[in-house]
Amino acid sequence: MRHRVSIRDLGVLVGILLVLLYLAFEIDIFLSEGSTTATQQRLALNEVLLLGTVLVLGLLIFAIRRYRDLKREVARRTTAEHKARELAYQDPLTGLANRRQFEEALAKAIGSPPDTGYSHAVFLLDLNGFKQINDNWGHGAGDEVLIVTAQRLLGAVRDGDLVARLGGDEFVVLARHLLGPEAATSVALRMLQAFEMPIATGSAEHRNGAGIGIALIPADADTAEEALRRADVALYRAKAERRSTFRFFEEEMDRLLRERERMERALEKALEEGRIEPRFNPSFDLKSGRVVGFEAVPSWTTDTGEDVPPERFLPIAEETGLIHDLAIRVLEQACRAAAKWPSDVTLSMDVLPGQIKDPNLGHTILDILARTGFVPHRLEIEIAENIVVHDLEAAKVALAPLRDAGISIALDNFGTGYSNLYHMREFRIDKVKIARRLIENMGEAETDRMVRALAGLGQGLGIAVSAEGMANAAEGSVLLSAGVREGQDVGNLVTTDGAYELATSRT
Repeated sequence: MRHRVSIRDLGVLVGILLVLLYLAFEIDIFLSEGSTTATQQRLALNEVLLLGTVLVLGLLIFAIRRYRDLKREVARRTTAEHKARELAYQDPLTGLANRRQFEEALAKAIGSPPDTGYSHAVFLLDLNGFKQINDNWGHGAGDEVLIVTAQRLLGAVRDGDLVARLGGDEFVVLARHLLGPEAATSVALRMLQAFEMPIATGSAEHRNGAGIGIALIPADADTAEEALRRADVALYRAKAERRSTFRFFEEEMDRLLRERERMERALEKALEEGRIEPRFNPSFDLKSGRVVGFEAVPSWTTDTGEDVPPERFLPIAEETGLIHDLAIRVLEQACRAAAKWPSDVTLSMDVLPGQIKDPNLGHTILDILARTGFVPHRLEIEIAENIVVHDLEAAKVALAPLRDAGISIALDNFGTGYSNLYHMREFRIDKVKIARRLIENMGEAETDRMVRALAGLGQGLGIAVSAEGMANAAEGSVLLSAGVREGQDVGNLVTTDGAYELATSRT
């Protein structure tokens, strides 16, 4: 608009000049009519022609300059529009299509069904171990891995297939008109082969691998949203195998994941409503039969009165990060209940894998003890043997404040993992709890020998030995003779009131 106004103003100015020139010329002729010679008249006419020529040349030069300016402006606008389109449809890091472009292409594919016997396919891909690259080598190395991954995927797919990055280390491929699952399998195998060579970043090499979930159109989905969701379901199954592999969508897996999502929402609601409470497993002195302690177990009773087993909801709580809030609430309730028991009755509770990664876990537990007035030496924290093996340093950091405060540490599921004397020395273990599955198989010669050996190891190290899963008094006698001093009846979960009655009537 600015340029149009300037040109219009110039036109008005030129018009005024021409009128003035004409008037001047006419007045000059009128005033000098009859008094000028032919030579003078020619000179005057030449002056007018020269002035007109100069004016025309000036206008021509101005027009050319304005044309060049307008051309440059149009070029700049075209470049800016092209750049804006790239930003709207292209991933800035890898140069691949982004989510918006992929979703539009997928919608078009849904609207153009393949011929009979053919399928469109959505391949959802997630890198293995990418978080460790960012954590250990920095985000610069992670970006390099993503760029190389994009290049390798482009080389693995067919011409015309769309490769997009959805975000993070998640990629997706839309392959149209594939001849059934066999052709989709070939594409997936080529993509997996692209990850066989390590990716070099600086002085390091990274072997990533990937999980791939595949959904076929129209066999698995008839909408864009459903196709992507079902590819994600298949990816979940592939990632569960913890190796480079691909999986097609399956209805049964979809049903299980929907059930898991339903339980996750219900678990969040149960936490908000305070429906997760402790119940208690009593532990007995095998010689006297007296109750010596209780293990607090998170228990969930739904609003319909159904008891949900811990083995169903605790893994979900760990995966979703709810385990921290859940465990803290249960421990605090358990400590308030245990404060009313006799002073020599202990309270124990498991630390789960999801919790051990929290470096502030020890301080959080000590804060709970301070709020509830429960003395540290009556609390026992149980940690599974496999956690010690797989995450020793994290466990040491998280539990060190507890050990320093006088809280006992028990090694749970003893005899099923790979812990050794080094681990037991590092943790300064106070007690080992022989795994339930070993106790349940007692009566078999090999199992009996193993239980005796484990009990003997504990005694030799000066560590208390307990057994999980004791079913009857006869088993208690066998365990006692093997050197086990304490047993736990895991099939006898009691409420807070029941625990109080057992604790106070034990003598």
